[in-house]
Amino acid sequence: MENFTPVSAAIGGAMIGAAAVLFMALHGRIAGISGVAAGVLAPAAGDWAWRAAFLAGLVAVPFAAWFAAGDRPPFEPVYPGWLILLGGVLVGFGARLGGGCTSGHGVCGAARLSTRSIVATGVFMGVAIAVTFLLRLLGV
Repeated sequence: MENFTPVSAAIGGAMIGAAAVLFMALHGRIAGISGVAAGVLAPAAGDWAWRAAFLAGLVAVPFAAWFAAGDRPPFEPVYPGWLILLGGVLVGFGARLGGGCTSGHGVCGAARLSTRSIVATGVFMGVAIAVTFLLRLLGV
């Protein structure tokens, strides 16, 4: 476990939780990425700007962190770009099929003690564990 960073992980988790609580308190909405993105693609009247700003922030923050650190963090993709894109499309499809993504169900729904969200999060985690085990077993 060379990348075991409990302090930064705890701080990051607390920041995500605080952001979700503030978003719910200030806007009355769930901070689920798939729902936010779906609303950009098929916006309701007067609903597009905040969604676009939310998604733009998700894209901009890693670059801001890179700029603040002064050096690009090391990143070497293990899989080819087309496979990563295919995975993203499949995750997006699954999120819409499941009525939300891990951020919506896991962070916001589970915090509200939503049975549906707790079950969905358990399924997400179970499938992720199984796929990781299978890929490692196959040596991929």
